[in-house]
Amino acid sequence: MKNRIVGMTAAVALLSGCVSQMPQTAEEFRKAVPGAFMSTVEALEVDRPFRDVAKTFQAKAPECLNVRVRSTSQSTTSFQVIVVRYKPTVLVAREKAELHVQQHFEAGVHTVHEEPPGGYYLMVVDAVPLGGSRTRITFYRPSRGYDTMVAAITGWATGKNVGCPDLSKH
Repeated sequence: MKNRIVGMTAAVALLSGCVSQMPQTAEEFRKAVPGAFMSTVEALEVDRPFRDVAKTFQAKAPECLNVRVRSTSQSTTSFQVIVVRYKPTVLVAREKAELHVQQHFEAGVHTVHEEPPGGYYLMVVDAVPLGGSRTRITFYRPSRGYDTMVAAITGWATGKNVGCPDLSKH
């Protein structure tokens, strides 16, 4: 349980340690991730038409990622409660679909950087058509934790698993 709480706050803390100001937009987040400690950019190609990927992002992100998660950790010397609100945003244009996932800590985490409206950026996922029935998916994300979210979004992109992730398990 304690590792999960540390993982939840690590993305914000580690990214904030590498930049003088937290990214305030998805574009600033994209630019910050490649040089940030414990962050990664991953790309994959899926055998699915871009319009289908975009429609699935539009349907599943609000249903699955607009959640509030409460976690607790207890040891012999401390007790901690962290409450985080996730906020997904999906933007679709003719040649690109974007999925932004933000997190706002409602309790248990003190922030030292200005928080953008909606919360700190946790993950940005871009989908672009490659022609025919192929789409490139690019993740800008923490390199550790959030595996259930990454797996769910990958499943949405491929169309092979359109379930919701359990965000209490990072």
